Amino acid sequence: MWPWGHLGVAYLLYSLFAHRRFDRPPRAAPAIALAIGSQFPDLIDKPLAWNFDVLPGGRTLSHSVVFAIVLTVVVYAIANRFGGLEAAIAFLVGHVVHLLTDVPPAVFGGEVSGLAYLLWPFVEPPPEEPVAGLLDAILTYYTLGPYELFQFGLFAFAAVVWYSDGKPGFVYVRSILARFRVSESHT
Repeated sequence: MWPWGHLGVAYLLYSLFAHRRFDRPPRAAPAIALAIGSQFPDLIDKPLAWNFDVLPGGRTLSHSVVFAIVLTVVVYAIANRFGGLEAAIAFLVGHVVHLLTDVPPAVFGGEVSGLAYLLWPFVEPPPEEPVAGLLDAILTYYTLGPYELFQFGLFAFAAVVWYSDGKPGFVYVRSILARFRVSESHT
């Protein structure tokens, strides 16, 4: 799945959770944590596999259930120590949603070998086409077909929901970017 597909699905599910659990839309910190969590596996695995040739594929280490369990323990311990349990849960929801939305559609037709990445390093991941780095992946690895267009639709729907939720996290991210621009112009 493309990054915006992961983010769209994660936001829709977390927004539903926040409305049901807290009777309100997501808050800023959890929304930002969710966005980061929804991209986290690819931020680790893709560069380590495609740019540095450290991992055997772009869905291995941080896409595995073993990593998710360790990550859950670490994130929960940090949240317990420093507060922010709601943001920690949102981050983990984003991470787990990423893993689930990376399940290839062929799995639903009975081709279970597409789930091997979840059991890495105990099960070898399916072979990938060689990728010469992240830029090569963006330009040549992915195709734009019905599944990708569906993801755009999901993302657009999630953007509408996010907007109706009051754009949680937008003001905070905008203020950080504004401070970054100010500090950059002073150098």
